[in-house]
Amino acid sequence: MKISFLIIAGVALFALLAFKVLGINSFNTGKESEISFHQGSWSEALELAKNENKLIFLNISASWCGPCKMLKSRTFSNTDAGHFYNTHFINVAVDGEIGEGITLAQRYAIKGYPSLLFVDANGNLVAKTAGYHSPQNFIELGKQIIKK
Repeated sequence: MKISFLIIAGVALFALLAFKVLGINSFNTGKESEISFHQGSWSEALELAKNENKLIFLNISASWCGPCKMLKSRTFSNTDAGHFYNTHFINVAVDGEIGEGITLAQRYAIKGYPSLLFVDANGNLVAKTAGYHSPQNFIELGKQIIKK
């Protein structure tokens, strides 16, 4: 019984080390490759942008919006878009019809969803566009913004 336990423990330890050495993560959910959106308040996002010297990408959407859902499922989940935006921006997503999203939609004069804004750390609008963008077009948009 004791020998069986030692064998099982040894195999488990070997497997764990093999996964670690080979860089295999069997628990990877794939979320690391998506655009990661800041979960705090708008003022916290502004502070984070100041501290990291980055612009904010602000997605203002609505729960009923078809193009918003398509943007989320096709573009924001894209590995390349995720890597680019997570590297270069503080990403924030709000519903323009709920809570702090209402204030932001009013502040930035949102006329439709999805609205994609680029804002500096002081809250000043740098650029604004609307509608669905493919992952590649979305990355190109981000590249144009950081060149400004």
